[in-house]
Formats: sequence, structure tokens, C-alpha cells
Amino acid sequence: MSFWTRRKALDAVLRVEENRRLKPTLSWPHLIALGIGAIIGTGIYTLTGIGAERAGPAVILAFGACGVLCVFAALTYAEMATLVPAAGSAYTYAYAVLGEGLAWIVGWSLVLEYSVTCSAVAVGWSGYMVGLLKSAGVTLPAALLAGPHSGGIVNLPAVLIVVAVTALLIRGAKESAVVNIVLVAIKILALAVFVLLTITALKPENFTPFMPYGFASETVNGHTRGVMAAAAIVFFAFFGFDAVSTSAEEVKNPKRDLTIGIVGSMIVSTLIYMLVATCAVGAWPFGDFARSGEPLAFILRSLDHPVAAFAIAAAAVIALPSVILVMMFGQTRVFFVMSRDGLLPHGLSRLHERSGTPVKLTLIVGTFVAVVAGLFRLDEIAELSNAGTLLAFICVAVCVMVLRVTKPDLPRLFRCPAVWVVGPLAVVGCLYFMISLPPATLGRFLAWNLIGLVVYLLYGRRKSFLNTPQAQA
Repeated sequence: MSFWTRRKALDAVLRVEENRRLKPTLSWPHLIALGIGAIIGTGIYTLTGIGAERAGPAVILAFGACGVLCVFAALTYAEMATLVPAAGSAYTYAYAVLGEGLAWIVGWSLVLEYSVTCSAVAVGWSGYMVGLLKSAGVTLPAALLAGPHSGGIVNLPAVLIVVAVTALLIRGAKESAVVNIVLVAIKILALAVFVLLTITALKPENFTPFMPYGFASETVNGHTRGVMAAAAIVFFAFFGFDAVSTSAEEVKNPKRDLTIGIVGSMIVSTLIYMLVATCAVGAWPFGDFARSGEPLAFILRSLDHPVAAFAIAAAAVIALPSVILVMMFGQTRVFFVMSRDGLLPHGLSRLHERSGTPVKLTLIVGTFVAVVAGLFRLDEIAELSNAGTLLAFICVAVCVMVLRVTKPDLPRLFRCPAVWVVGPLAVVGCLYFMISLPPATLGRFLAWNLIGLVVYLLYGRRKSFLNTPQAQA
């Protein structure tokens, strides 16, 4: 069998060395919080402005389109996660169903989904932190608030928050999940306050014209505009449920809890996004808050609610790190499994005796995230992370459909409803979102995967544990 198409048996996915098996410490409340913690974050606190700039008031539709696509993807994820309750998410599923070569590409792309998303959230957090400090009369040097692309040296606040989250993750999964539940509660409370204060200030004229740039993504005066252009960038805010699936090996009761965590967090988060976006564009002209790094706080200040604006900014500063925490958690688990399979150095999957976490991997991922967050702009980072996510979603939908044909008798704890409708729609929808990304972003994504392919050919295919006599027997 070619090294490109060789697969890891489904039962072998669950057979791992005892000293490299993650501890089951999570239950469904942790998973719901993990999902909402990753989904409700920079997308609503910061990207609402960037999305409105691209689509106008129709940014509401952009959030809705993302939610519909992600519900389709979440249903396929739920089937695969309960069928293969192991760490690694789309990478693990691809390895068992589609082959090692495609699994590597998906795993390499997940670096963009998780690590680069962490960086984007860190930059969004920095915007709120800087705004909060300014309102308190503290001004930091401009050179330390942005990377070279934006005229600065480094975005120091973004780097510091990544360092803090990395330290928390090293302590352990359960400790991180408990902290995350508290942070999620703060975020939801802050958004509820925003809705209550803005829903009475909605003005019909702020919704007109509702779709100034049309639905499809197109270039207007050198800038990408349209509902799909907005959807293509805010999309990264939706894939927190993927991080839930990466935690499958650490779930106490995957039969019940994974489905609740994946599908439940997706539906709740989509409704929250659309409600908050409606209040934002209805309460204040989108052209004003679109240029702000802290749009929700900007709107409240403009409506003469300075105390609430300060509270929203403070909540963002306190709670947005939960997104970084969940996404970095997911990234370390993907790399952990790739290392456990031999495609990355095996020593990286060694767990710390006390915390039971992959400390080396966490430090490596934290360093990478901090560098990207410190040097690049939010919109560039978000677009690049979306490309990796869309590829992972396509892979999972294909895996579900392939297994329905090749292994129809496998016991499925959760069956994706109308799979021959949901699966193809998920694939086609992801492809449409992908072509809506700017060409430069797609070029960077291709370059990233070419680098990954070289790494695989030089290291992964030779060191893979599927090369061992036991695996070939």
C-alpha cells in the first residue's frame, strides 16, 4: 500500500500506549463551555466591525450563513467524534478513513485553524485592552501596540496574553476547563447587557441599504466586499465546536456528552451572534464603528453609556482569553496525536507526570501563536485561519459519507440526519466560502501546505508508525 493512501485501522486509533493516553476528566458542561468559549469571542467583540465594513448591515446575514454551514459541519463532526472518540479531530478521522497523506495535509492545515486563530483573538483582545487603558487615562507607546505591517514593532499586549494562557494550559485540561466556564459566563453577561442597552436604540435607517455591496464576494475599489466577503472573514469565529471534538479522548461519557457539546454550542452561539450583530448595526451607523478595534464598546460610548462601554471592554479583556485557551488546547491535542503517530517527533507526545499535559508541545504552540499575534494584522490572520478550517470541515463531511458506504454496519452513537443532503451541502458550502477568500490568502494557504508536504516527505512518511512491522502485519 502506498504511504500516501495507507490508513490507520479504526480500532487502532483507540489503542495507544498507557503513558501517552490523555486522562478523561471532562463532562458535558465542560464541553458546552469549551464550545461557546471558543465560538463567542473575537468574532462578535471585534470582527463585527470588520464584517460590517465588508457587507454593511447585511453582516447579520454573513453570521447567519456561517451558522448554517457550521451546523451542517457540526452534525458530521458529531457522528465522527462519537464513532472515533479519540484526540486529533479531523486529522484522526482522515487518518482512519482517507489515508495518511490527506491526514497530514489536514493536520498541517489545522495549525492554521487553531494556532493562527489564537493569534487573531490575541490581537482582538489587545484592541479592547488598549481601549480600556485609554479610558482609564493610560496610553501605551504606539510602537508596542502593532506589528510591522501596521507601522509598529510588536503588539506587546497580544504576546503577553498568549504567554499567560500557555502557562494555564500547562497546568492541566480540567483546570483550564473550569476557568473557561467562569470566563464564558462573563462574556455572555456582557453581551446580554449590550443587547439590553442597544435594542431600544434601533433605527430603521441604519439598516438601509441593507446589502450595499450585494451577496457574492467581489472587489470594490481594491477592497473585497459583499456578504460572502464578510462571511469568509467572520467564519473563523464559529469553529469552536471543532475544539470540542479534539477533546474526545478526555471526555468521561463520549456517547452522550460529545453530541451535546458539539451541536448544542453551535446552535446557541449562532443565535447570539445574529442577535448582537442586529443590535450593533441597528443602533449605530456601521461606517462609524467598522473602523474601531472595539466596536461594541464604541457603540455604547456613542449612545452615551460610558460605564457600560467600560464594562463591555473590561469583560472582553477578562473573557476573550477563553477563546485563546480553547483553541490552543485544540492545537496541542492535534500535534500531540500526530506525534503519537510518529509523523512528528515522538518525544513531543510525552506527558508531564503531574499535570498529564504535553508540556513541550504547549510551549512550542504558545511560542508560535505569540510570534504571529505580535507581528500581523487581525484581518490577515483571520482570513488565513479560515482556509485551514474549511479544508478540515470538507474532510470530516467526506469521512462520514465514505464510512456510510464502506462500513455501513458500524455502531453509530449519533447518526448525522439526512447525511446525503447534509454532507454534500457542507462540502459545497465550504468550497464556496473558500473561493470567497481573497486570492492572496489562498496563495498563502497553498504555500503553507507546500511547506507541510515537504516536511511530510522528508520526515513524516519515514517515521510514521505505520512503517513498523506490527502495523504492516
